[in-house]
Amino acid sequence: MKLSALTAPEIARLAPGAIAVLPVAAVEQHGPHLPVTTDTDLVTALAHAAEQALADRVILCPALPYGSSHHHSSFAGTLSVNPELFTRLVLDLVRSLESSGFRRIVILNGHGGNITPVRQALSILAQAPVAEVALATYWELAAAAFAGLPPLESPALSHACEYETSMMLTLDATRVRMDRAARANRPPANNYIGWEDDAPYRGVSLVRRTEFLSGNGASGEPHKATREKGAHLLSAATTALIEFLNDFASWPPMEDLRNA
Repeated sequence: MKLSALTAPEIARLAPGAIAVLPVAAVEQHGPHLPVTTDTDLVTALAHAAEQALADRVILCPALPYGSSHHHSSFAGTLSVNPELFTRLVLDLVRSLESSGFRRIVILNGHGGNITPVRQALSILAQAPVAEVALATYWELAAAAFAGLPPLESPALSHACEYETSMMLTLDATRVRMDRAARANRPPANNYIGWEDDAPYRGVSLVRRTEFLSGNGASGEPHKATREKGAHLLSAATTALIEFLNDFASWPPMEDLRNA
């Protein structure tokens, strides 16, 4: 069910037995070939597919299209919320859902820059828990499909890359400018930093704004994208999300174990 289709009394009646799914994403540059709403488009499509499959137990909230994207702000089209404010925004939205009666809430994330501020919100919520609140980032749920295995050729999802470009080709190829898709100028390689997708993560991070990491705002090998690869990724992500939501629905409430 979609929250937008329900009245307040219906939500109050259904909320205690349902999972609220709140998609969060971003509006930000995605190189010279993808629309700025790519992250929102992808996570919204996955959320809708899961809601359709689990209409009896999922209530889907409207997607929050704006995320923490200040690192992309040197490129036009990026509409960003600073991390501290994004944390507060997630807190307020979760508490609103709790006030409506929801006791199981999933924040479904479609943008890497949101992960840290959402985790910060969860750490604050954990001080006085009301509902079971989980953060689920779709490419981490479906990690096996997003780890460089065939049919994909790049080692991992990054940004406006082979993965995102392929999925957007599957969703709406008319909005993808494949004639502009090309590998960007990147920093020199080293033994520890993979610059998002050039090498496996080895436990070392170096944070820089996007213009220091990419000459055109994209990462990876977007020119290798195909609709077939996108269909594979979207199918895997949808399956993983549905499996998680089904499992999450059965988790017992967490309890203080000191008196167990």
